[in-house]
Amino acid sequence: MSAITIVNRLQDLLDKFRAADFLAPLLLRVYLVPVFWMAGSEKFHNMESTIEWFGNPDWGLGLPFPELMAFLAMSSELGGAVLLAVGLATRWISLPLMVTMIVAMVMVHLQNGWLAIATGKGLFATERSMEAIERLDRAKSILREHGNYSWLTEHGNFVMLNNGIEFAATYFIMLLALFFYGGGRYLSADYWIARRWRVV
Repeated sequence: MSAITIVNRLQDLLDKFRAADFLAPLLLRVYLVPVFWMAGSEKFHNMESTIEWFGNPDWGLGLPFPELMAFLAMSSELGGAVLLAVGLATRWISLPLMVTMIVAMVMVHLQNGWLAIATGKGLFATERSMEAIERLDRAKSILREHGNYSWLTEHGNFVMLNNGIEFAATYFIMLLALFFYGGGRYLSADYWIARRWRVV
């Protein structure tokens, strides 16, 4: 049996998994639902401070029309979570959510580099994240000396938030995949609506 035949048979084997290709967009949607629901809920419950943060140029984003911008961000996140949950208008809702992620990346996270969690070494470590690790080490030292450190870290280690673009970029890529591929077969409202009413 030639190498080409073996490769072709392996490819045929992989192609059989396409029968379950609906799982990828389903899992992307399910993963993103709580992300956007929590983000939108936080804005909704703290709308006054959200508007202030959107509009203030000194310690906020300095965006024009902060009331409108805050409302649009909150609405797209809450509405997006609901639509993604049922797979309705998946490609359409991906657009405003991607815009929200771009604004977050550029206006909030870009200055902090890539990493969401600070690390003092590695390819994506920055001077800022290395300084954060110094502070984290100092905080751990204080807790070891004056606190019950083993109890405090029983369910996980302390970390220092770096607030880089990592999470927002990841969500953007997930939304981009949903924009191109839709909500998936079988387990999305889009699929059944298209089967019933869309004229090809």
